[in-house]
Order: sequence, then structure tokens, then C-alpha cells
Amino acid sequence: MSVLDAPVTSAAPAAPTTGLTPVFVRLKLTLLRNGLRQSSGRKAAFIASLVVSLLLAAGQVLALVLLRGNEHAGTVVVLLTGVVALGWAVLPLFFPSGDDTLDPTRLVMLPLRPEPLIRALLVSSMIGIGPLFTLCLVVGSVLALAHGAAGVVFAVLAVPLTMLLCVALSRAVATANVRLLNSRKGRDLAVLSGLVIAVGIQFVNFGAQRLGQAGGLSALDPAASVVRWLPGASAVGAVETASDGAYGVAVLQTLITVGALVALMWMWQRSLVKLMTAPDGSTLAAAEPARKEKETGRRGLSGLLPEGRTGTVMQRSLRYVARDPKTKAAWVTALAVGAIVPLLNAVQGTGSVYFACFAAGMLGMQMYNQFGQDTSAFWMVALTISSPRDAYVELRARALVLLLLTLPFTLLVCGVTAAMIGDWRSLPGALGLSFALLGSMLATGAVASALFPYSIPQEGAFKNVVPGQGGLAWISIFGGMLAAALLSAPVIVPTIWMHVTDHHDALWLMVPGGLVYAALIGWAGLRIAAGRTANRLPEILAAVSKG
Repeated sequence: MSVLDAPVTSAAPAAPTTGLTPVFVRLKLTLLRNGLRQSSGRKAAFIASLVVSLLLAAGQVLALVLLRGNEHAGTVVVLLTGVVALGWAVLPLFFPSGDDTLDPTRLVMLPLRPEPLIRALLVSSMIGIGPLFTLCLVVGSVLALAHGAAGVVFAVLAVPLTMLLCVALSRAVATANVRLLNSRKGRDLAVLSGLVIAVGIQFVNFGAQRLGQAGGLSALDPAASVVRWLPGASAVGAVETASDGAYGVAVLQTLITVGALVALMWMWQRSLVKLMTAPDGSTLAAAEPARKEKETGRRGLSGLLPEGRTGTVMQRSLRYVARDPKTKAAWVTALAVGAIVPLLNAVQGTGSVYFACFAAGMLGMQMYNQFGQDTSAFWMVALTISSPRDAYVELRARALVLLLLTLPFTLLVCGVTAAMIGDWRSLPGALGLSFALLGSMLATGAVASALFPYSIPQEGAFKNVVPGQGGLAWISIFGGMLAAALLSAPVIVPTIWMHVTDHHDALWLMVPGGLVYAALIGWAGLRIAAGRTANRLPEILAAVSKG
């Protein structure tokens, strides 16, 4: 057990801690060096990341120095520093394995005191590509703002204070959530980082366009006036304030950062002591008496599903969506991006109701590689398939799950997009195209799942294909999408014709027409895929078991 707060007795003296910081620095460097020796690929990735980070940092410093003297320099620098500090706070939640060399739970058995341990962790956390990039950014920021002797003095204080605040913020958040991040929910959160990146790119693009319409950087001045009083950017903001001669305000801004740093160190220490002395939840659960077994029977959503194989497969697929990190991330990303693209374009006034078809396309992609999510457990599915009929029921149930989640979402996105644009006349055409595209992707996705299955690795948040199967994934997804677009031509062509010939009143025919066509093409695709699946069970099992 940990002895973080245990009293020191003469029989068991505490280990000396005066040299703990150099030990942790050497430990960090040794672990980093040994990690690079594990494989040439890891070494190449580290070197490439280091070179790219240095180039970006050099570009940032040069751009910030050239910004010196500009009337909007303070606005840009303060907001940029605030975003960097926010990134230090958020990234540990999405990348818990980004720095696994200093996991405090590995130090539980060592006789270490909290204060020297925190100092050692804080200093050793300054080693890495992230801290180096942040240091370059902060140095460039103060160079862009410092004028006069007072500005230089506050700049000298701002650099270490901002760096210490960012690192302490990251460590405090990571330590407070370390048990969550090491659990299944934490792995789900890490996988969902791809969603944050995808959504963030869309909002950055939207914000850049809005800035161009709102008159440039002056539109950011109100936000900068608030951010410069927040701890993450207040020390850097004090440099500009001191350069302008407001020394009292500059001192107050600096004290805000100092106070936040002290508070973070205190919170970090409390979280660390609790983490290393309190019993783990898994230990408590193991010590509890065995719980009563849950009553059997179909309850909740499972009670609404069909009987037999169809209901069983649907329930299994829904559990994949709710529990499997990779499947959950794919669905959440598809839902978010499928809604963001048409709605953001509608907000900007450049969109069309037909952009809502993007939602159906994103969700239809979930039909591809249906057996890959089963991984090596597909053998249990294969044992239950003895004929094309069994394969058809299996694929149909998986398609029904997709429709159960996709149809309401598609209707919602189409309706909201039409309301935001005010083009209700085109809504029936967009719905018909969405239905046809979804049915075509169900058909091509089922066939691609049988002909081009590939394995999805369980480890790694950003690896969705095992090495050597990238070509299969490209053929399955992009070939299927192209085929789905071609199969949707019987609905696309009349829709275009109605618009060209100004027959908008007849567009409502596309809603039942799209539904009927989607049902027919989906049924045909499932029939074709069922025969291929029943005949290729060993090949499918071998392909999806490599992850």
C-alpha cells in the first residue's frame, strides 16, 4: 500500500527525496530512449513528429514576431495562448496514453512524499515535443507584445508561469481522471477524439469564414478582452498591459496566473494523495458479496425486437453500437459530421436542402465491413450460418439496425436544413434522394462486407485497418460508395429533370418513389450478398481475425 501520508517512524525511515527531481528527469529520458529502440517505425514517427513540430514552432515564432507592432497583435496572441492552455487541459482526456511513462499509479508502492513527488513530476513533464512546441509559442507571443523595460520584465515572468500553468493543468486533469481514463469509458473517450477533431475542423472553417465577413480580426477584440483575464492567458496579456504603462493591471493579471498555478498544484496534490491511498473501485467490487443474478427475460428495447434470429442479431448489433469503442466512435462521428456539414452550410447561406443527403451517405457507410466489427468472434456467427437463407437473415437484421438509427436522423436533418434555408419545395426531392442513396449503400455495403472484409484492430484509437489490408478497405468503402451513387441514378435523374423543367410540384413523387426503390435495391443487394457470405465463411473469418 502507499505511504504518501504515513508518519515516519524510526523503524521505517522515509526514502530521501532531495534528489527526486533529477531521478525523474533521468527516468523520463531513459524511458523515452528505450521506447524509441523498440522499433524503427516508432523512431521514425518520433523523428518525423519532432521535425514537423519544430518547423511549425519556427513558423509560429516568425509569424508572431512579424505581428509585432500590429494593432491586433494583442488579440491574436492572447486568444492563441488561451487556446493552447485549453488544449493542455483537454488533451489528457482524449489521449490518456500520450505520456504513459509517468503514470502515478505505478508509483503506489514507493515511499514517496506528495510535495517532492509533484515537483519531480512537474519538472519531468517539461520534457517532450508538446512542451517544446508550447515554449516556442509562448516565447513568440511575448516577443510580439513586449515593449520597453516593463514589458520585458513581465515577459520574463510570463514565459515560465504560462509553461508551468499549462503543464500543471494537464497533470491535474489527468491525475483526477486517471481511473476513468484507464477504464473502458476512458478508452471510448480516446476513440471519440477523432470526432472532436472532425467537428473542430468544421467549426474552425466556419469561424474563419465568419471573420472574413465580420471585418477581420477586430471582431475578436471582445473575446480577447475576456480571455486576457483568464489564467491561461493572463500572464501573456500582462506583457501587453505593462507595455502600455498600466503596471497595476499587469501585476493583477500576473497574480491571477500565480493564484491559478497554486490552486492547481493544491488540487493536483489532493488528487494524487487520494489516488495513491484510496482503494480501487475494482477491489471494493471484488470484496462485496456476490450480487443476485438478474432476472431473465426480454425487457426494454429487446422486448420490442422481433423474435428469433432477427431479434437476436439486432440486439447484438445495438450492443456493439453502445459498447464497442470503435463502433461507437464510427456511429457518433457519422451522426455529428452528417449533421454539421448541411447545417453549417445552411447557416452560412451557401447550402442547399440536398446537402442533407450527406447525412444518409455518412450513415450508410456503417453498412460496409459488417463482419469486421465481430473480429475473431465471427466464428460464432459462422457456426450459425448453414445456408444462404441464414446469411440473408443475418445481413437483414444488421441492415434493420442501421435503418432503425438512420431513418429518423435523415428525416430530422432534411427537415431542419429545409427550415433553415427556407426551401420547403425541394424537401421531397432531398428525402427521395436520401432514401435511394441509403438503400443503395445498404445493398453495396452488404456485398462489400461479403467480398472485401477486413479486420479492425482493437488497440489504437486511430487505427481502423490492420497493416496489409488497407487496399481491401479502400476497395470496400470507396468502390461501394461509387457503386451506390450509380445505383441511385434512377432517382437522381428524374429529380434533376423536375428542377430543370420547373416541375417542383411533382417532387413529392420522389418520396414514395425513393422509398420503394430503396427497398427493392436493398433487398436485391442483401440477396446477392447472402449467397456470397454463405460460400465465403472461412475466407471472411480469416480476414476479420487479423486484428
